[in-house]
Amino acid sequence: MNQSNSAVVLSSAYFAPIQYYAKLVSHPQIYLEHCENYLKQSYRNRAVILAANGPLALTIPIVNGPSAKGPIKEQRLSFDYHWQQMHWRSLVSAYNNSPFFEYYADDLAPFFETKKWQFLIDFNEEILGAIVKTLQIKTTIEITETYISKENVTSDLLDFRTLIHPKNSKLNSDERFMPVPYHQVFNEKWGFVPNLSILDLLFNEGPATTTLLKSCCR
Repeated sequence: MNQSNSAVVLSSAYFAPIQYYAKLVSHPQIYLEHCENYLKQSYRNRAVILAANGPLALTIPIVNGPSAKGPIKEQRLSFDYHWQQMHWRSLVSAYNNSPFFEYYADDLAPFFETKKWQFLIDFNEEILGAIVKTLQIKTTIEITETYISKENVTSDLLDFRTLIHPKNSKLNSDERFMPVPYHQVFNEKWGFVPNLSILDLLFNEGPATTTLLKSCCR
């Protein structure tokens, strides 16, 4: 079976990693899981960028913090501190000298300004829409109305909801994804760091981003 013709189910994610967007450019149908339970310490509320001091996790605080549980669509963003501004300052510090930061900054800045989304899943969905539009990705994206259980994952539906995860062991188990090196701002200091947030690839490679995403697919 040609797996590139298979549909894919993905979780919601905050400026998801390259591995995630590689699925979006290489499969014709994406199911975006909105009916699962919230999973802590995942890309659902975390993006990893490359800063001067190495990989840096930008984490969105959720109401109830470490105790948060239940359906992901019920998880509310916490604004107990100014995390949007902090994330934006981290992005500016990390990528201000990258080739394409200024080109995309105006389109992305609104996600880090005064607007406050109520629910994590709505925030992530708007981010996904913005990146898909920027990259001109044509795949069909459908939001699930009921939970897709493991029992209902057939051979023509590939499930990456837990496989795409910050732990490197998860990355190594994805035979369909092979990170392709590209220039990063801090290459000389850290060498190539794979599978960072899509923002790292976008700010460093600009219009070549989609081509590089496709080259990561096996």
